[in-house]
Amino acid sequence: MVEGYCDADWASQQHQHSILGFSFHFGGGAVLWSSKKQNVVALSSTKAEYIAQTHVVKEAVWLRNFISEIRGERERALTMLCNNQGAISLAKDNKFHSQMKHINLKYHFIHEAMEEGKINVTYIPTEDNIADIFTKSLAKPKFMRFVEMLGLRALEKE
Repeated sequence: MVEGYCDADWASQQHQHSILGFSFHFGGGAVLWSSKKQNVVALSSTKAEYIAQTHVVKEAVWLRNFISEIRGERERALTMLCNNQGAISLAKDNKFHSQMKHINLKYHFIHEAMEEGKINVTYIPTEDNIADIFTKSLAKPKFMRFVEMLGLRALEKE
């Protein structure tokens, strides 16, 4: 089963653009990950997370299709874990979209992917969200914990 982690660090950089980060895990290790500056300035942390989720869902749909091809069977919905309750609510419930008209329609792609059963967005507490490592500096214990959860190991000398 594939799990994805998604996070955004809202406007903490001098340029005011949020940083999004994600990782997808399959078979106990990270198989896809990224850290990227968002191309728009979000007006709130919820909007920054929602924009990040949309970017990650595009990757999730691609990964889901790839795994389906390899296995030769239809892949069930991928789970995407996010630590922002507001962004999860926006993704799950179309009733809030009237308040989000100023956000480009492309960011509402996530809602369609959920309706089609391609992804499932679930809450995860910030302290357990591995994608946090891609968005900001962390204290060493948390950083090391996430490095281990990503499945990264030091290279051994030959």
